[in-house]
Amino acid sequence: MANVTDLQSKYSKLAQEYSKLRAQNQVLKKAVVDEQTASCSLKDELKQKEQSLRKVEQEMDSLSFRNQQLTKRVELLQEELLLSESKSKKSKVSLEAQSVFDEDLQKKIQENERLHIQFYEADEQYRRQEAQLGARLGQLEKESEQHQAVVDALNRKYTDAIEKLQNEKARLEVKAQTLEREAKDCRIRTEECQQQLRKYQSEVTSQLKHSSSVIQEKVPFNDTQLSDYNSLNVPLHNRRHQLKARDMAAQALGFVQNLVSALLNFHSYMEQRVHIYPLDSSIEAISPVNLKFSQYLHENASYLRPLEEHLLQLHHSITEDGITALETLAKLQDFSRSFSSYSSFLQKILPYQLQSLEEECEVSLCTTALASKNRQLQKDMKKLTTVFQKLKSYVALLALPSVCSDAMCQSSANAVFTQMSACLHSLHDAATELSQHYSQKASLEQDLPTVTQKFRTTNECLLSSLASLTNSCGKMATFFSNNLDFLASCPGYSPRGGFLNPRQADSMMENKRRAATYMSTIRKVRSESVAYREALANRHVLTSSTESREGLMQQVAQSQEKISRLEQEKEHWLLEAQLGQVRLQKEIQRIAQLEAQITTGCPAESHSATDDPDPMCADAPEPDQDTSVIGMLTVTPCSESAADQESREHLIKHHYMSRVSELTTQLQMCDSKAVHFHAECRAVAKRLAMAEKCRETLTEELKLAHQNITRLQDELSTTKRSYEDQLSMMSDHLCSMNDTLSKQRDEIDTLKLASKGNSKKNKSR
Repeated sequence: MANVTDLQSKYSKLAQEYSKLRAQNQVLKKAVVDEQTASCSLKDELKQKEQSLRKVEQEMDSLSFRNQQLTKRVELLQEELLLSESKSKKSKVSLEAQSVFDEDLQKKIQENERLHIQFYEADEQYRRQEAQLGARLGQLEKESEQHQAVVDALNRKYTDAIEKLQNEKARLEVKAQTLEREAKDCRIRTEECQQQLRKYQSEVTSQLKHSSSVIQEKVPFNDTQLSDYNSLNVPLHNRRHQLKARDMAAQALGFVQNLVSALLNFHSYMEQRVHIYPLDSSIEAISPVNLKFSQYLHENASYLRPLEEHLLQLHHSITEDGITALETLAKLQDFSRSFSSYSSFLQKILPYQLQSLEEECEVSLCTTALASKNRQLQKDMKKLTTVFQKLKSYVALLALPSVCSDAMCQSSANAVFTQMSACLHSLHDAATELSQHYSQKASLEQDLPTVTQKFRTTNECLLSSLASLTNSCGKMATFFSNNLDFLASCPGYSPRGGFLNPRQADSMMENKRRAATYMSTIRKVRSESVAYREALANRHVLTSSTESREGLMQQVAQSQEKISRLEQEKEHWLLEAQLGQVRLQKEIQRIAQLEAQITTGCPAESHSATDDPDPMCADAPEPDQDTSVIGMLTVTPCSESAADQESREHLIKHHYMSRVSELTTQLQMCDSKAVHFHAECRAVAKRLAMAEKCRETLTEELKLAHQNITRLQDELSTTKRSYEDQLSMMSDHLCSMNDTLSKQRDEIDTLKLASKGNSKKNKSR
């Protein structure tokens, strides 16, 4: 309690002191303000005193000058007085005359002093007026020079504008002449068209009368009066509506393809980020939540690719001669199912995403700013998933009429389209917020000490994918909002005098197509028929020709087999010829050796050798043939010498090696050609991809160029109008300036005349 009372007493003392200081502060503020005002007033008084002092000094100077003049005058008068006194003494003038003379002299002196004062004051006033008028004259001359420069610049500008306007006038006159000629031609054409119209009207009226008379006489009933009969008629087809629907489906397909590619990149780079941060999977194992999250993210293509495929099928199902409505779009149900599966995929990965962000917040290097950004990203992901859930519901509602009839009326369809447009705008807002928060998070993560280059590139790729996602969502929202009236409108397929359900109209159009195909098949020119006997004779000829063809084919096959066998025999006999040449050379060498022995005196050996030159040929067994792909080799078992066997083996080896070298060269040639063709194919594929990209970029540049042209045309028209307004304003301003300049010149002339008159008066005085 004592502490509480002490605190209260201290608090009361502090409050009293604070109130005292506050009052003193207010008093000091008032004193400071009063001092400031007093100092300002004193400064003003000081300036006034200085001015008065200068005036007094000037007056003192003037008075001193006057005194000097007066002293000189008095001296002169005194001299005159002395002279006059001397004269008076001489002339003995009376004292009365002298007093009168003194009084006159005094009067003259006073009058002279007064005249001097007036002259000095008039001189000073003249000088001041002359200085003021000179300063004003200089200022007016400067202003006149400035006005003259402005006038010259405006003259140059207006002359240029006049020249441009004259050129424009000449061009417009030429254009007017051409338009007049075209108008004359158009008048002539309109007269001709009116004549043709009258002619056609007369023909149509005559045909109408004829057809109405035929209908009244020949047609037993009118099927448009009864709804049952009228529903069987072919409905009117709105081809323009179909072309617009197909064009819109193509544009929507492009936007969805961009969205799918952006989502694929986002999920893929998110999976890569999970493997890098907060734990690097190449160094240590990541958490089970991130592992499961990465596994689910790896399956994103199986949910996103069907979206693009089913929308492509929906675009192909919209044809020019069909009927497009919610009831006839059966492929919309497939797209709804794929979109629902992707939305459930987002719901499935949402808790893992939130838990992964929580794990990033639990890292020791995570700052408070980074943790707040992670919480914002959690909110953004929840919002994005919720928006996709809403879109899933709206797409499912739009797909219901294609499954069950009378599932949705036109007003409810309009409401669904409106809500879907708003949902697409909210999707764009959610993607924008997600991209902004993630860019802020990436900038904060750049300052962490453990950040690697791989992590930086992954963040950059994620930011680029989010930017493309935001761009595609914005384009989709704008496209849907711009075409909301067309989507909510009903084409109204109906025959004459009635209305049909789009399903009935579609079935009637299908019956019409079948009837058209049936009529076209009926109207086809049949081929000329052939008599029965001639057909039998032709059949005999045909069967004989087929039999002869089969025989010829068999003969060709046999001849091909024979050619291959002969080629093998050719290879064999070539090899045998080479062996025979080798044997012949060896026999020639042996004969030469025998002749040399005979000449040297060895008849017994030579005789024995000559008597049985080749004992192996007397009892030679049957030769063995070895047939292969390379050729046919005949092996004759005989007891040859070791040299013959080696030479034979060498020849066989040489033959096979030559064949192997030929085959390897052929194989290398084939491989090189294949590699060359593969490289050419890859180059052509790259060129095709580059050409496609170039075409896309050129189309985008063309669109941008058209937009720029329209924008520049609008700017040109606005600037032209603004320049015309400025030109009119400047012309008015120029007139007013001329008036003011003339007035100023008149004032200057009058001032000059007045100054000349004053100077003449002063000189005369």
